[in-house]
Amino acid sequence: MHRNRQTKILATLGPGTSTAGRIASLFDTGVDVFRFNFSHGTHADHRRRHRVVRALEEARERPIGILADLQGPKLRIGEFRNGAIQLSRGQTFVLDMKEQLGTSKRVQLPHPEIFEVMGEGSTLLLDDGRVRLKVIDCDGKSAKTEVLAGEGLSNHKGVNVPDVVLPLAALSEKDRKDLDFAISLGVDWLALSFVQRADDIAEARKLAGGKAQIMAKIEKPAAVECIEDILEIADGIMVARGDLGVETPVVGVPSLQKSLVRRARTAGKTVVVATQMLESMISSPFPTRAEVSDVATAVYDGADAVMLSAETAVGDFPVEAVETMNGVIEAAEGDSHYRAIMQADKAVPEPTAADAITAAARQVAETINAAAIVTYTTSGSTTLRAARERPAMPILCLTPKLETSRRLALAWGVHPVLTEDARDFGDMVERACRIAVQEGLAVPGQRLVITAGVPFGTPGATNVLRIAWVDG
Repeated sequence: MHRNRQTKILATLGPGTSTAGRIASLFDTGVDVFRFNFSHGTHADHRRRHRVVRALEEARERPIGILADLQGPKLRIGEFRNGAIQLSRGQTFVLDMKEQLGTSKRVQLPHPEIFEVMGEGSTLLLDDGRVRLKVIDCDGKSAKTEVLAGEGLSNHKGVNVPDVVLPLAALSEKDRKDLDFAISLGVDWLALSFVQRADDIAEARKLAGGKAQIMAKIEKPAAVECIEDILEIADGIMVARGDLGVETPVVGVPSLQKSLVRRARTAGKTVVVATQMLESMISSPFPTRAEVSDVATAVYDGADAVMLSAETAVGDFPVEAVETMNGVIEAAEGDSHYRAIMQADKAVPEPTAADAITAAARQVAETINAAAIVTYTTSGSTTLRAARERPAMPILCLTPKLETSRRLALAWGVHPVLTEDARDFGDMVERACRIAVQEGLAVPGQRLVITAGVPFGTPGATNVLRIAWVDG
């Protein structure tokens, strides 16, 4: 089986989608990769879901990717004497580290790291930006603030500090335990929250030990500012528009999304657009017109994947949400303007033999109207180069490594198939043609464009381009 689209769907599993039947329905409807959200659920919950996904993978005979999304450090205020307070614009409100219940005048902020970097004029956003405070004075242990916006505040609401780089690692103690557990399960991707600098990625990569790809969630202004460094070391990025829209002006999120997608595509890294894509479908069987347009915009931008969060984790209509997203992607990619947009925004090949071969493969395939581009890969780099070109036809990825096929399930246009590596040129052509027909990507009489590295099995050595006829 193969999808009639290039852009992938990443869907979150949760309490509403944990049974084998429901997970199978999501996959059959269009999910390519499943997200395990480690902000919720126990290790036992995630282990059960992992077991179900792997059993489904075996039953469907198709690689399925799994992404473990780590929670990251959570900055929160303490508790109030009556559970909540009312604020008024212009009033003074104090944040301190005293272990006392809060009042309408003050509340505990048990994070000395924030006080270390906060100064006069700093902005604090509480409760996802619903409450906005401006620091009037800070002595390193407490901060006097003025309420700029917001009327109500309750226990344990989150805190964002958008205009400073916090002296916090992206991995909390909980994250380290979750990371070790996720690696022991055998997940394919690790999504890292609270990324502020490239060093955050380096630490996670070291702990993962090459057993999973690392995806940086771009949700803080500091990460946007050093995006080139992050892209150099990460395997992919997630445009996490929820927190990004809290810590940066919300009107700038669309342009940031386009910029981040474009930069990731140029770097040849996987990019996912996430958060509130079909939010209304948590409780409605139908999306809003604006949501449909939002998903389509990400497709036109050339994102590798679009993500469903609460829509499939706890929503009332998870299968319908996937069906809707699948339909929106197919409609956008079927638009007569879609190919022109992809061509206009195509990445410039790097001055290497491998990039030259891959760029030529796309051009040849489109010139002869090939049914598919076939890539032989061990590490995945050959296939990712092909995906970076955003060709007009599907990319059939043939790999002898199961973990590579699962990771590439998230890549744009890639249809991964697990198979033995080619023994010689004759075997390379025969195997490519046979599998392309078996997978429904070609029929006898059509042509394929094949890229590979010789000697076969050499990671990253794309140096062969071959045109093959599919025999009857």
